[in-house]
Amino acid sequence: QVQLVESGGGLVQPGGSLRLSCAASGFTFNDYAMTWVRQAPGKGLEWVASHHGEIVGPIYAESVSGRFTVSRDNDKQRVYLQMSGLKPDDTARYFCVQGYWGTEGASYSGSHVFRGPGTQVTVSS
Repeated sequence: QVQLVESGGGLVQPGGSLRLSCAASGFTFNDYAMTWVRQAPGKGLEWVASHHGEIVGPIYAESVSGRFTVSRDNDKQRVYLQMSGLKPDDTARYFCVQGYWGTEGASYSGSHVFRGPGTQVTVSS
């Protein structure tokens, strides 16, 4: 049974940093790309970043490129999202997703997608 559990969210001031972590279990972690998506209040899912493994590496949404870094530890079966230069627009619930379903946020909803319960990030002074 696929399980994804996010942690590391919280309240941070603009310009601050947070590191999100996602613990994965129930599948062969090395075989899958891993993705972060987010959902701001009243909005749909937004693709943030994906890590395809050592050969292809990470890719980012334009809105976070240069500020966020996605990484993974295959031994620990974890994927991370290091966020710096946080802005109020980054306020959202962040979800870890098994696999890569493209850069459209809507592709990450539905029963075919395994997604964790999420962790809340609030950027506010």
